[in-house]
Amino acid sequence: MSASPDPAPAGRTAHREPPDALFAALADATRRQVLRAVADEGPVTATVLADRLPVSRQAVAKHLALLRSAGLVSAERAGRETRFTAVSEPLDDLAGWAETTGRRWDDRLDRLRRRFDRGAVASTDAPPPEM
Repeated sequence: MSASPDPAPAGRTAHREPPDALFAALADATRRQVLRAVADEGPVTATVLADRLPVSRQAVAKHLALLRSAGLVSAERAGRETRFTAVSEPLDDLAGWAETTGRRWDDRLDRLRRRFDRGAVASTDAPPPEM
């Protein structure tokens, strides 16, 4: 059984942990390059992306499918072509989660530092332990 996450402090929005598919999609450097190209040039087809990137059209299509399943790109069919557009919301959610998680860890480390400082001050009054 896992412990539940700390609630967000008052006045802060709690962010759910991003899905693993989002981290998996962003873990690959080529996939990030494909996502960046879609964001810069979209709406764009896999064929156009393959012409501009150092990977095959088949590889681009596979990367786009994974990016789509992670919610990072959307696809719209226009006749025989599928045009891809970047979706920013998952990255916005990820950034919010990272910020909230970072603040939570900063707060924990500050409490630990204060506890250590109080313990270090108290221990200066005590004689050193015998060995």
